[in-house]
Amino acid sequence: MSLSNDIPGIVCVDHIAIAVPEGQLEAQVAAYAALGFSEFHREDVLGRDQVREVLLRIGAGPNLIQLLEPLTAESPVAKQIEKNGGRAGFAHIAYRVESAQAAFAAMKAAGFKILDAAPRKGSRGTTVFFVHPKSREDAAFGYLVEIVEEAA
Repeated sequence: MSLSNDIPGIVCVDHIAIAVPEGQLEAQVAAYAALGFSEFHREDVLGRDQVREVLLRIGAGPNLIQLLEPLTAESPVAKQIEKNGGRAGFAHIAYRVESAQAAFAAMKAAGFKILDAAPRKGSRGTTVFFVHPKSREDAAFGYLVEIVEEAA
């Protein structure tokens, strides 16, 4: 990976995540299926995330919609839904990179506020880390960013 033009090596949008209130996941999956989206992956993600995840493929391309239903009241997604008045809503955008470790180092060196101490295991065998919505003092993104390296 050449860091001169490709810092931090972003390849494409991996997914857009939507927080879904408890008990509404299957209805949301059905609504997206009615739009022609197909289920790609389903997993309970434990650890600090505490969510049930369903990934839906958009057409034949690499882009996905990630539906996140909280498994516990302590889940960050549950807290986000609570702040949103109990409604579903945008959770984060994830960018796919060639190397999570290289992206982590490049973004840290560029002054981004990274929430994870290091890249960590994500769902479907990925390696991930999250960037704070107030990502930089000079230019906050205003939304949570996930960086995703596909499984080998």
